[in-house]
Amino acid sequence: MNILLKSVTIVDTMSPHHTKKRDILITNGIFEKIAPKIENPNHRKEINLDNLHISQGWFDSSVSFGEPGFEERETIQNGLKTAAWGGFTAVAVNANTNPVIDSKADIQYITSKASNNAVSLYPIGALTSNGNGVDLAELFDMKNAGAVAFYDYQKQIKNPNLLKIALQYAQDFDALVIAFSQENDIATNGVINEEESSTKLGLKGIAALAEEIDINRNIFIVEYTGGKLHIPTISTKKSVSLLREAKSKGLDITCSVSINNLILTDDALLDFNSNLKVLPPLRTKEDIKALINGLKDGTIDAVTSDHNPIDIEHKKIEFDHAMFGSIGLESCFGALNSIFTTEETVTFLNRLKGRFSVPFTPIKEGETANITLFNPEKEWIFKKNDILSTSKNAALLGCNLKGKVYGIYANKKLILHKKNNA
Repeated sequence: MNILLKSVTIVDTMSPHHTKKRDILITNGIFEKIAPKIENPNHRKEINLDNLHISQGWFDSSVSFGEPGFEERETIQNGLKTAAWGGFTAVAVNANTNPVIDSKADIQYITSKASNNAVSLYPIGALTSNGNGVDLAELFDMKNAGAVAFYDYQKQIKNPNLLKIALQYAQDFDALVIAFSQENDIATNGVINEEESSTKLGLKGIAALAEEIDINRNIFIVEYTGGKLHIPTISTKKSVSLLREAKSKGLDITCSVSINNLILTDDALLDFNSNLKVLPPLRTKEDIKALINGLKDGTIDAVTSDHNPIDIEHKKIEFDHAMFGSIGLESCFGALNSIFTTEETVTFLNRLKGRFSVPFTPIKEGETANITLFNPEKEWIFKKNDILSTSKNAALLGCNLKGKVYGIYANKKLILHKKNNA
């Protein structure tokens, strides 16, 4: 599709037009012309939206869809459409399906289901066979089939020798290992942060120590073996300190934080809302302050929506028995942009691209057009009718957000919210 974007403010530190207002002509998926004013004699489709900003298309490093096996939670097609609504042009999709994505054929299946889509799907293969934590899966074959990383979603790698072997083996083909960090023997059957709130509510707690002791162990293993490790969704002040120290040693470690852990504290759980049952659990104001500082100084590499659709039968039940997880693709940008500048927000949504083999696409003439369209100043309240996901388990429902996504242009396709269509 050939389009002309009018009066666009560009947010891209890799672009010579960063912070400038320009007209942009896109022809056959390429930035043909970027200039202060461009005429439209050929009657290209013209996009002229209120306070229109664009940036390089955003990337989410931790997204779960249900397909195969849990299509009632989210199909791949609806999930990718939801990602586009949220402003994401690329998503790394976890292996927590049924069956678990742990073979070359599984990788080929989900990539084929996502083909010919505006949003690019980057598959994450399971680290172990069937995600059971016992034997390594077919990592090399999955990497050759297109897997960008290996991860047993939200499961501790209990056996430290297994992580050691995985990191050593993965170096042979430059693969990224992901290790969710929570010592289950400390977390046991906890459901919320172990703090004052857990005592008030009479719920079993997950101590910050459970995360921190496992992160420390995993750092030691990387220091011993080398290799590339990503630690997803950290949530505590001490975790930030541990990773800051690890990075100062030059270890090849990256990490992310969930948008939920940047916005909400465990005080929000006083009404037993199961949509707020997430993993890692919501922590304290002190933890949020440390996480924000960790993002600003580069200790934490990026923010993820950690989009995890859960069907109503497993979510709208007693808090103790509800499954962990929240959707977040539709609300991630508006929540993040409410606590950071727009330039910082865009940076935190893109800083892990290289780590997950996702190309950067600078906004300049001759480059491939892969962009997100948005209004960074629009203030709104996130409501149920803003959710496109099949599942509605959104932790941020009712939150005041700043910044509204208009849509995306990627893979020569334009997707705009219908109510925002030019």
